[in-house]
Amino acid sequence: MNIFQTIAAVMGEIGAIGKDSRNEQQKFMFRGIDAVMNAINPALIKYKLFIVPEVLEQTREERQTSKGGTLIYSIIKVRYTFYAEDGSSISATVIGEGMDSGDKATNKALSIAFKYACFQVFCIPTEEMKDPDAECHEVKPMQDVAKQKIDTKKVAALVAALKERGIEQDKIMRLYKVASLADLTEGQFVNINQNWDKIKNA
Repeated sequence: MNIFQTIAAVMGEIGAIGKDSRNEQQKFMFRGIDAVMNAINPALIKYKLFIVPEVLEQTREERQTSKGGTLIYSIIKVRYTFYAEDGSSISATVIGEGMDSGDKATNKALSIAFKYACFQVFCIPTEEMKDPDAECHEVKPMQDVAKQKIDTKKVAALVAALKERGIEQDKIMRLYKVASLADLTEGQFVNINQNWDKIKNA
């Protein structure tokens, strides 16, 4: 079968996927990536269809929770190519977003991207598409984060960067009108790292 026949056949095998996972913070049910994988895998094997991901773009940034914790926020654009046994294929490009306090933000973004690519390509029946997954984060507005003072890790990183570039700490304090590096805000920290050449020649 070609790719169009194969996908139609897979769609006929999958059926609906129930909301069997529970978000304990906000007390709602959702369809997890495991449920999607378990539902489609037998049909993929039966009709010899496989899927190849290709990450086209990725952005990562730090966000802060309302309780002062740090989160990594990852956004990726992924192209999934669906191949049939005869070599024919089609592609679907989706966006995935994920947040994590450790090193799993990109993993979560990939899971979300794959899950919704499958939902849409195979037209898997759902009651709703809203799915923030099993955890929720209260994120402060970016303007508030920019006004917060930098933490000790960023102070240390800045000290090291200044030493490496041969720039005196006093120069930074004069330019940004602060009494110490610890008084710099998140917004100023970003500005410094974007303007090293200007600062050195100021």
